[in-house]
Amino acid sequence: MKDIDQTDRKILRLLQRDGRLTNTELADRINLSATATAERVKRLSREGFVEGYSARLSPAKLGRDMLVFVEVKLDRTTADVFEAFADAVRRSDDVMECHMVAGGFDYLVKARVQGMAAYRAFLSDVILPLPGVRETHTYAVMEEVKSTSYLPV
Repeated sequence: MKDIDQTDRKILRLLQRDGRLTNTELADRINLSATATAERVKRLSREGFVEGYSARLSPAKLGRDMLVFVEVKLDRTTADVFEAFADAVRRSDDVMECHMVAGGFDYLVKARVQGMAAYRAFLSDVILPLPGVRETHTYAVMEEVKSTSYLPV
């Protein structure tokens, strides 16, 4: 990883909290000129420290307030099954995250659905037909204690 200084770290912290800050607002907060600030932000983006900008949406307002985690165990762990599974998961709008993991199962899927009926449909129509799926275990979230995308900088 390329070294970044404290000013770069401050820029990253501020942008992570509020990606809508204007360059002028950001420059004022870090005590640099607008030109120097813009150059730093461009460099941080070019070097991959900033991957993009987005708005956080309310799952409840959008009817997606049921959060589930699904452990998925495959019947075969071969490259073609892994690739087919990953391709199929990428196409599902319900899947928020999917991680291949080490341990007692192969994938951990995080999904947001409208409710239990929608989850049952998601499980039977999306997860179970995925290539190589042998077994699943589902965990419905009762309360989100902490949910963040912020990284310590």
